[in-house]
Amino acid sequence: MNTVYTDLAARFGTPLYVYDRQALDAAIDNYFNAFSGSRALICYAVKANGNLSILKHFAARGCGFDIVSGGELARVLAAGGDPAKTVFSGVGKSADEIRFALQNKIKCFNVESLPELERINALAAETGCRAPVSLRINPDVDAQTHPYISTGLKDNKFGIAMADAEAAYRRAAELPHVDVLGMDCHIGSQLIDLSPMVEACERLLALLDRLAAQGIVLQHLDLGGGIGIVYDPKQDAEPDIAAYAAAVRRLLDGRGLELILEPGRSLVGNAGVLLTRVEYVKRGENKDFVITDAAMNDLLRPALYDAYHHISNVSAEREAFVADIVGPVCETGDFLAQNRLIGAQAGDLLAVHGAGAYAASMASNYNSRPRAAEVLLCGGEAKLIRRRETLDNILADEKACLSGISACHH
Repeated sequence: MNTVYTDLAARFGTPLYVYDRQALDAAIDNYFNAFSGSRALICYAVKANGNLSILKHFAARGCGFDIVSGGELARVLAAGGDPAKTVFSGVGKSADEIRFALQNKIKCFNVESLPELERINALAAETGCRAPVSLRINPDVDAQTHPYISTGLKDNKFGIAMADAEAAYRRAAELPHVDVLGMDCHIGSQLIDLSPMVEACERLLALLDRLAAQGIVLQHLDLGGGIGIVYDPKQDAEPDIAAYAAAVRRLLDGRGLELILEPGRSLVGNAGVLLTRVEYVKRGENKDFVITDAAMNDLLRPALYDAYHHISNVSAEREAFVADIVGPVCETGDFLAQNRLIGAQAGDLLAVHGAGAYAASMASNYNSRPRAAEVLLCGGEAKLIRRRETLDNILADEKACLSGISACHH
């Protein structure tokens, strides 16, 4: 693979995101095999990586989609995804986003609050339809993950509290323009130990039984996503998706419920690398630095979550030393790794592994840096699936405003 990466960097430049279609297929096959025999719909979480070519590939494999914005729905539609297999999550759905989703007849809204429920009902009345809804319940289960990506505790902004759930469902059942179809949860991301997810399922099923006793019978259970990947081969264990699937199947046995899952990172994370060129090696009085052309605007996770990504030297094996691997962005928080044992010199090509999820999708133009190109490896062929941004691209919309600003001074 090192030769492939070297060739790609020479052809497309760096920084460069590279994805492997074979790895994407292996990841989705893992889910299909684990949940075979279940009425399971795999809805890929678009926020992990929304590149149209990746969405198109998952749609062709039979996946639905989990979206959190109108923009992500537009991406699903542009990629040929099926809106009838698309669920809409997120705490702040705007009126325009809800109308857009209703017009395209999505499978379900995952409703996160009573005000949102009332808004959806009112907008469905305006458009003369009934909105399919599922209530996202916060089961107050500790996912034992980074606090920024924990979403199932009482203090998190997501979902409806378990204590309020029955009243919320009763209100939903009263509304004339919603169809109450399911129950949803998502307790957090990057879970390696999947037992909290099983615990959340148990709590939701107990609630589902209480609702059935009140005449509110649901059709599906959405257990969200959150299954993690191995970022550090020396420390991380592989999550056991097969064991999780077996536990869920036992809990759902005989209930006749459709199961919805929303994996994101576990489908794309380890299918991608970020290639970056070493610009300088800077020897400091107290610390050494390997300065690369990739930065926090290309991969935010280390700065945002103090996340670990394995980094290897594609060019050569060199004598290792301890250094921070940093980018050119004018922030002390701009690092890809800290206190890492690395062998590198100026001009070397490095591969930052596990960059298929939450890298390109969280990229920005901070410091007026153009966003990197994206390439998909399909067997022996490399396809450019997103062109490298240019400075002209970045400035284009602002240039259109300059005459208006000038006019204000006369």
